[in-house]
Formats: sequence, C-alpha cells, structure tokens
Amino acid sequence: MFRHLLPNAMVATITFMPFTLAGSVTVLTSLDFLGIGLPPGSASLGELLAQGKANLQAPWLGLTGFFVIGLMLSLLIFVGEAVRDAFDPRKAIDLR
Repeated sequence: MFRHLLPNAMVATITFMPFTLAGSVTVLTSLDFLGIGLPPGSASLGELLAQGKANLQAPWLGLTGFFVIGLMLSLLIFVGEAVRDAFDPRKAIDLR
C-alpha cells in the first residue's frame, strides 16, 4: 500500500492543491472587495482593489492590486506544478 497507492494518491492531491489555494485566494479577494471579507482596516488585496476603484484619479492603486493578484496566482500554480513534478513516482530518474 505504501509503495504503490500512496505515491500515486499523493500526486493527485498535490496536483489539485494549487488550484484549490488559487480559488481560495480569489474568493477572499472578491469578498474583501465587496466589503464582507476581513474586518475593515485589515490589509488585503480586495481592500486595495476597492481603494483603487474609489480613487480612479490614482490608477496605480488598482493596477498594483491587479498585477499582484495575477502574479501571485500564476506563481502559485507554477510552484504547485513544480512540486507535482518533483513528487511524480512515474518520472524516470536519470543518474548519468
């Protein structure tokens, strides 16, 4: 069981985990943007986007939040895929 089932189950779990985390970050950011997430005054990406929407004369607020969210979600997916590749039991080990 530990030799055959667990490594293959771990790969499936590790493959699904980055997408779950990315969805959680997106939901938290959305709820904070709407004002029903973290308590007021807490630093969050949704609060930054809401401030950017409220202050359209300062576009760097909204653009900063947008680019940080995009970069963070992309990096989260890439790191998750790299971890999945590292733990893949079917990957051939070349020791040349």
